[in-house]
Amino acid sequence: MGNCCSHSSSSNGDDHPNAKNHLGRTEFSAGLSKIRLIQNDNSTSGGGCSSQFGGSSSLFGPSSGNNHTSGNNTSTTFWGSDNSHTSGVRDGEEFSQGEILNAPNSRVFTFAELRAATKNFRADSVIGEGGFGRVYKGFIRGEGLTIAIKKWNPGSLQGVAEWQSEVNFLGRLSHPNLVKLLGFGRENSELFLVYEFMHRGTLDNHLFGRGANVRPLSWDTRLKVMIDAARGLNFLHSMEMKIVHRDFKPSNILLDETFTAKLSDFGLAKCFSSLDQTHVTTRVVGTGGYAAPEYVATGRLKVKSDVYAFGIVVMEVLTGKRMQDIRRLLKQKSLSDWVKSNIVNRGKIGMSMDAKLEGLYPTNLALEVAQLGLKCIQTEVNVRPSMKEVVERLEQIEADNQNPAGNSYKRRRVNNAISKMVVN
Repeated sequence: MGNCCSHSSSSNGDDHPNAKNHLGRTEFSAGLSKIRLIQNDNSTSGGGCSSQFGGSSSLFGPSSGNNHTSGNNTSTTFWGSDNSHTSGVRDGEEFSQGEILNAPNSRVFTFAELRAATKNFRADSVIGEGGFGRVYKGFIRGEGLTIAIKKWNPGSLQGVAEWQSEVNFLGRLSHPNLVKLLGFGRENSELFLVYEFMHRGTLDNHLFGRGANVRPLSWDTRLKVMIDAARGLNFLHSMEMKIVHRDFKPSNILLDETFTAKLSDFGLAKCFSSLDQTHVTTRVVGTGGYAAPEYVATGRLKVKSDVYAFGIVVMEVLTGKRMQDIRRLLKQKSLSDWVKSNIVNRGKIGMSMDAKLEGLYPTNLALEVAQLGLKCIQTEVNVRPSMKEVVERLEQIEADNQNPAGNSYKRRRVNNAISKMVVN
């Protein structure tokens, strides 16, 4: 549903007019990789979330006359008769291994509070925009609290269903690598979601953005971000009722002051009872280029569909190129074949790695990360590793990265210089 903290260098909220014509293909064209995919949903299996998360309407009570209807005919009262689930702003307590709260711990914000926090939603308060609407930076003076506010755009293809999904998931999930949902609000036709403010913005902006505020990420920071993001996905996948994010991409990975990465945007999330369960739908959602080929071609969503998206992000982190730019280089090759030839290749990896790294990375470990990413993007679902295996492998790579014996920046610079000579 967009970014919680920072200017985004791409827009992900619009449907491609011919998106439906791309069903049945195992790969997107380059031009589709920034397009949000949303089609009519006629699911043949339930999401399975009701037993653990109470369903999409659990927070809002029984239906009444004061309803707002989304495009998929979901009609729900926002406050209902039960406000026992709501409380004050979530405190700083986090569970290092993650925790599911007994009830959503979210505060109900009034329109007046949020208007005051953003100085009437002034244009200079806008820090991003996504499929749900604009994102504003706000400050609640009496509490000394800096927040990020998503304000619904009535013209958006997203609406009440995504709004409720975000509250029901993030309102009850606590993990160091998931962004905190502090609260929500609704007044008349206005819908709001309020998050902790993430000072470093999105991974997307650091990889692909420009300007004085964009800071190139070092190898160590990129490795840390990949591990953090993997831990967040692993937490979602390791619960009794597994959660598939369905829109994992750099603009939904937020960075705090210490560059700790946190996953955001759970408006499209789906629940599964097991790793092997398949959810079949005619509503293919997410962002082109990150959606797994089996999901795009058949509408069959699995937990490991997120693993594919993670592999795509790994390639973007290593190369500093957006996926649509990488796809332009494929020519007649498949993505996997291109990765094998250009990144998982000691002789060519220097030409493929992000130039902003200036050669300051251990080639052997970059190759290992690339090999892991390659496993994640395999067409055969069962061949892909689980996120638990991904985390374990990345943590081992990080341990090797911290070994001074393998950290010769001078040697890396020489290798990079040689690679540039080959290119020229």
